[in-house]
Amino acid sequence: MQILDSYVCGAWKAGAGEGAELTNPTSGETIARTSTKGVDMGAVVRHARDVGGPALRALTFEQRAAMLKAVSAAIHAHRDELLDLAAANGGNTRGDGKFDVDGATGTLAAYASFGKSLGDRPFLVDGEGLQLGRTARFWGQHIRVPRRGVAVHINAYNFPAWGMLEKAAAAWLAGVPVIEKPAAATALVAWRIAHIIVESGLVPEGGFQFLCGSAGDLLDHLRGQDCVAFTGSATTGALIRGTPNLVEHNVRVNVEADSLNSAILAPDVDSGSETYGLFLSNVALDMTQKAGQKCTAARRIFVPRERVAEVGQDLVAELARVPLGDPAENGVRLGPVAHARQHADVIAGIQKLSAVADILTGGTEAPRAGCFVSPTLLVAKDTNEAVLHELEVFGPVATILPYGGDADEAAELAARGEGSLVCSVYSNDADWTERIVLGLAPYHGRVWLGSDKSAEQSLPPGMVLPGMVHGGPGRAGGGEELGGLRGLEFYTQRVAIQGFKGLVEARFGQPPG
Repeated sequence: MQILDSYVCGAWKAGAGEGAELTNPTSGETIARTSTKGVDMGAVVRHARDVGGPALRALTFEQRAAMLKAVSAAIHAHRDELLDLAAANGGNTRGDGKFDVDGATGTLAAYASFGKSLGDRPFLVDGEGLQLGRTARFWGQHIRVPRRGVAVHINAYNFPAWGMLEKAAAAWLAGVPVIEKPAAATALVAWRIAHIIVESGLVPEGGFQFLCGSAGDLLDHLRGQDCVAFTGSATTGALIRGTPNLVEHNVRVNVEADSLNSAILAPDVDSGSETYGLFLSNVALDMTQKAGQKCTAARRIFVPRERVAEVGQDLVAELARVPLGDPAENGVRLGPVAHARQHADVIAGIQKLSAVADILTGGTEAPRAGCFVSPTLLVAKDTNEAVLHELEVFGPVATILPYGGDADEAAELAARGEGSLVCSVYSNDADWTERIVLGLAPYHGRVWLGSDKSAEQSLPPGMVLPGMVHGGPGRAGGGEELGGLRGLEFYTQRVAIQGFKGLVEARFGQPPG
């Protein structure tokens, strides 16, 4: 039995007791255990603040960017090993494993690119200077400086590589040390990456610590310069945000939570158009990639009422082309969901949806032993049923919801999800698109537009890109990550510098060129 340890206070430490169990979702075999029992969480926080923070802040932005690039390369050198672990512990097909691991190394490389032009100043200039007095002699300038605390990153089970390192990339570039805590159920990939990072010696001591197991009383040791970034369920996010110690000390908290994302087909899209083909392929990809376990996957598919039968038939045919089976086998494109508890949740969710929607394909019957779920497509009997806009089934499941074809109506229906990460819209009608975008925007972190003109070049709506913000309002958590250099804002403090223009502009303003 493999025991997964934690890297804390400069050493690897195995926790006491049996701890959490990690299984292979294809076979059900227990493959590892992990525990943090006995880890002094206060000492972990102090080590990050006292050792990691000063070491990272001593580096220039350019040096931190070079560090990110080197870490990306070090992890990429172990890519095949990590893909095998992703299949064994997360049920990932090779393609799904690449999506996670390459997303992680790609985001590190992207932030290395963002940072290499930031220079050797220990702060970032935030916008243009501003005259404050009756003459320009009294001047103001905003800057951003690294906060003097630690970033605690609590990551979800579905992306053990990408989820961990997209957070770390922004924090490290900002000059803030991280404590990474993966979801225990799928921690094997994150644990191996942690070993690669530590063995590389690329991150200054204290800049990276890794808790493989329960967080214990970690959050009780944080103070006002610290921050917490969480990805997972809305229920857990609310509990973290309401932790008395975090509230008392105004600790920054960023949450990315449940999201009932939508795909909307406009009435102008012909069945023979590139846009329609893009719609079908993207919806099928969302349902099957990572076995539907993506926070950005479309759960509600809004289709003009008169086209529901056609779209349903075409999507069923598209899903039938996705082979399900052991993710370690060549040609398999859909593996199991990540673990037994998730499997039970997905089956229970399908049962709830089937009370208000007809199943076109899939369902609750197990296609084979293990944590497998067939791609399940449903059609709502009544689009206004509340459960369709409230229940996210985190697996290869989506529901077609008929609507009348009006842009305002579609936007209002999507908004019933009470805040989502992304909505994809498929239309070649510019006026219709503009109307729906403005209706969707307040309720979404991202609106993705598909048309004939972009079909050949567009990346799927489920892909999170480091240059664009990732997050969403309301139910989606109310937070933001990534977005290029915007991703550093969570880890830095904006300060208004006010004084004599000659001094303020020379020392804190935009450098020449």
